[in-house]
Amino acid sequence: MIRGVYRSLIVKENAIAIRELHEGDLETVVEFSLRAWAPVFASVRDVLGEDIFLRLHPDWKASQADAVRSTCTNDARDVFVAVANGRPVGFVAVALNAFHERMGVIDIIGVDPDYQRRGISSRLTEVAIEHMRSRGMDIAVVETGGDPGHAPARAAYEAAGFTLLPVARYFRMLG
Repeated sequence: MIRGVYRSLIVKENAIAIRELHEGDLETVVEFSLRAWAPVFASVRDVLGEDIFLRLHPDWKASQADAVRSTCTNDARDVFVAVANGRPVGFVAVALNAFHERMGVIDIIGVDPDYQRRGISSRLTEVAIEHMRSRGMDIAVVETGGDPGHAPARAAYEAAGFTLLPVARYFRMLG
């Protein structure tokens, strides 16, 4: 069941409202998130090569759809959607006290490709941060990939004031 946790939060700018996720929003969010992440998964495939990519993501669309559904329906997540013309066009899921006490995490965020480059991701990030702050968190964390497909996400998080902690993860096929 999807919880309503932040009913008082309504942000309207440029005909985009941000509100809590409603159960009827879920399949629309899943659908646009797959379109939004197609270029990212293509970039990861280019970086890792076909063999490792297929070993890690044999059916990325199915596993990503499951991950979005699972995150959005997880009682430990607070999920908000950006709505344009009555339809969800972006979303963010927030986990509180996730890694450490008083640490909030942007677990997942995505914007419909038809609505990208309009500041929606930035507004969703701001809403997530304000939600964390209002719930007593004093650190916010977000993770993303280091491949070229994740470059827009890295730029958005840096613009929102996040500090990058470089992590190196190497892959190699065995056999």
